Amino acid sequence: MTLFRLDASILPATSASRELGDLVEAEWLAAHPSSTVVRRDVAADPMPATAWRDAVTSGFTPADQHTDGQREAIALRTRLADELIDADALLFTVPLYNYGVSQHVKTWFDLAYTDPRIDPQGTALRGKPATLVTVLGGNYEPGSPKEGWDHSTGWLRRVFADVWGLDLTVVHRPFTLVGVNPALDAFADVAAGLKTDAEQAAVTAGRTLAASRAA
Repeated sequence: MTLFRLDASILPATSASRELGDLVEAEWLAAHPSSTVVRRDVAADPMPATAWRDAVTSGFTPADQHTDGQREAIALRTRLADELIDADALLFTVPLYNYGVSQHVKTWFDLAYTDPRIDPQGTALRGKPATLVTVLGGNYEPGSPKEGWDHSTGWLRRVFADVWGLDLTVVHRPFTLVGVNPALDAFADVAAGLKTDAEQAAVTAGRTLAASRAA
């Protein structure tokens, strides 16, 4: 059994998304103690900025005319796709940055997506169980002053569930900057409740992820 885990926080020591991901992973390992966890940290080891371009343009160039960059991009995209395809289940922990999806995750997705097994016509990931942990420093829920400013979670749902066809569960925690940003101190009680809810959701998601492969 193999769990693939992708992390994207640039601050691993204090990462709320990784903390929740650890809860999901712990439930997986409790159910599958001999399984392997394949890890990819796209913040610590980001994709080369030119790799997506090189992978795309390689498709319009005869193989014997590929540049070194194109050959390297093809090899990398194959490794990325293999990690996803070979895993029994997937775990993504992705914080919101500057109201949008992490640039490291976007670059990783774009490159992996050029692999023909998981491109728009690819079916290799259809139905594979996955958990997405997403955290937000503020609160952008309906009725909040910045309602609709979360431009990450919707995109992640779209590409993971609708494009790749993953059987996706989302664990969502807002207000992670409460206690860090003094301007949010008034929301301490609300944030504490949201943290507890997210932790419980992460444990449940981990059990569901593990059970989906045990069946």
